[in-house]
Amino acid sequence: MISWIAPLQPLLLGAVLLWSARLKLLSPLAPAQAARSALAQLLGERRALPAYRLVGGVEAVLAVFLLAPPALPAEAAAAVALSLGFAGYLAYARIAAPESSCGCLSATRTPVGWRSFARTGALLAASLLALPAAASWAGVLADRPLPAAAVLLAEAAVLVALSPELDRFGLDRLRQLKVRLTRPLPTGFDVPLDSTVEQLHRSPVYAETAALLTSDVREHWDDDEWRILVYSARHAGFEVSAVYAVPRLRYQPAAVRLALVDEPTGQVLLTRASAPDAPLPDWAFPVAVGG
Repeated sequence: MISWIAPLQPLLLGAVLLWSARLKLLSPLAPAQAARSALAQLLGERRALPAYRLVGGVEAVLAVFLLAPPALPAEAAAAVALSLGFAGYLAYARIAAPESSCGCLSATRTPVGWRSFARTGALLAASLLALPAAASWAGVLADRPLPAAAVLLAEAAVLVALSPELDRFGLDRLRQLKVRLTRPLPTGFDVPLDSTVEQLHRSPVYAETAALLTSDVREHWDDDEWRILVYSARHAGFEVSAVYAVPRLRYQPAAVRLALVDEPTGQVLLTRASAPDAPLPDWAFPVAVGG
């Protein structure tokens, strides 16, 4: 059985490495993500971004070699070495910079935890399994399309489950479904602020704008189905208020909205929403933010 599973591993590894390299090389959020990673402490803030992009370049080159036939033991050995390097980096980040972001597969701020180590262990196992591969993954998919696809989907599902950065594609969907089916919140239940902040941190809007923030939660209040969180922020060289609207009674990070507000004038300088046409809640910014 291993004779046809082993050749599939370069395809899995190549896809994961390309996904990771895309974030580091092409994402406009790469500078902010590099600054939040442990590289900033390990190498200094000035060297963090070049090192971050260098890692992305190595991932992209190795991914191309893994995906291109034929399968070579040297490619799998390089994947083993890279996985061990990732494990060492995660260990350093966990010990020296526990609040830093992983910076692995998504721009979402995600501290290093047990799932990050487990995912690296799974990639290391896949790399070791690829060492004896003699055939190409394309040939296996052609000869055994259904079993090969099932193995790849199962392995991909495990990696997604072990990636907290990708929760909005997997676990968050399941949590939303559970909430909709079970409706666990009784009437009058006061949702803890920490729960709202956690949902905010998992939202695409927060991942895009977190680098602007200069404070923790400054103010918060409830407005019907929304909880409003206010932070201090810096935008275009000016101090502003970042006003996030987070769903209060449902778990839906993708619904989070943001408005950057100039407090002295009450002018809304910038809005952000996951869906371009999604309306912001009906607040009166000058009154609400100004007190």
